[in-house]
Amino acid sequence: MAKSEIGVLLPQGDRLACESDYALCQAIQRQHGKSYYFATCFFPIELRRAVFALYAFVRYPDQWVDCADTSDRGSIEARLNAYRDEFLKAVRGERVQMPVLRAFAEVVRHYRIPLRYPLDFLEAMRSDLYQARYPTLEALQGYMWGSAAVVGLMMCHLMHSTAPEVLQRAIYMGYAMQMTNFLRDIGEDWQRGRIYLPQDEMQAYGVTETHLAQGVVDEAFRALMQFQINRCRRWYAIAEEGIAALPYEAQYPVLLGSRLYARILNCIERNGYEVFRHRAQTSYGEKLRIALHTFILWRHGRWVSTSN
Repeated sequence: MAKSEIGVLLPQGDRLACESDYALCQAIQRQHGKSYYFATCFFPIELRRAVFALYAFVRYPDQWVDCADTSDRGSIEARLNAYRDEFLKAVRGERVQMPVLRAFAEVVRHYRIPLRYPLDFLEAMRSDLYQARYPTLEALQGYMWGSAAVVGLMMCHLMHSTAPEVLQRAIYMGYAMQMTNFLRDIGEDWQRGRIYLPQDEMQAYGVTETHLAQGVVDEAFRALMQFQINRCRRWYAIAEEGIAALPYEAQYPVLLGSRLYARILNCIERNGYEVFRHRAQTSYGEKLRIALHTFILWRHGRWVSTSN
């Protein structure tokens, strides 16, 4: 008998298949989540591979709904239902065909992740097929609970850090990262027929759907964007206050992930809030500089905000 990547005893043949499953999950994260992948590589190997599996699990449904033809919602919903059913089978220990589900189900069992979290994520993906506007921040956060906050909560289980205060900080990290995505991808989301900005806040700043349709970056749009960015930074700061409570070996990768993603906000500002024609992103060299700077701050316990 040999151990799987997260310590479960397996026959030799199953062990090799398990290693292949995790390798695929790693490849998916490396290809699609460059900032996440960069930070994930600093976790200890067992935790790192569990994170690969988590990322791959959420990546498939997210991609399906983002690429969905609005005239074909039924088939995408059927695919999501099948994915959920196969996942539940895998969690029960039944054999399934998708390597990602085999790997993530093993992670769920090993780390005792509450099933509510992955199921709430899948429900949020389903809602993307039918809801494209959010009247208030509270309504948007209802969506972000499933699309992002539960991912942070699952990460807490991977790190064996489930104190209430830590979980609350993780929810804010999920909100911050998800809103960063929303702000970066306003133009792309509009092309998909979606707006992930609170409608009442758009109205308060005088930003209309015409702004988004025509890619208008005027004073009103810039003011709305700065308001959103400032709140997003506050969420990062709140989330980072919980990092010191994490296991020592997990603190730096989590802090680095936060800093890398928060830097996208700086890129949006640097681009003059132009999110319709330029995608805000960090270069590999910038990631390396952020990694070194963040490491120095972490080693000296001096991280206090994400605004630098």
